[in-house]
Amino acid sequence: MAQYSEQLDGIFQALADPTRRAVLGRLGKGPASISELAKPFDMALPSFMKHIHLLEESGWIQTRKEGRVRTCALQKKPFAAVETWLTEQRSLWEGRTDRLELFVTTLQKKEESE
Repeated sequence: MAQYSEQLDGIFQALADPTRRAVLGRLGKGPASISELAKPFDMALPSFMKHIHLLEESGWIQTRKEGRVRTCALQKKPFAAVETWLTEQRSLWEGRTDRLELFVTTLQKKEESE
């Protein structure tokens, strides 16, 4: 469970930055080179590469080098981990709100009958 939590920490940390979210959004359209990904951002390439490395370390992307061009592509595994976590959270909170609704309804019926 601790390893799962650490994995999610890295996944969500990567999503915490708007630059990294924009890169992931662009990669949703298909693989792209580092230079293509960096073009819309007003930052030096070494700074942009820090974002790429964090995305790669957290599992969101995979890079491969062909000649002088490094290409990035999305990976599916983080999406599955986030979906699993969100499903668990949804189930937990739906159960809590269902119990709250039952409590309030029971309380209202009790007050009406008095």
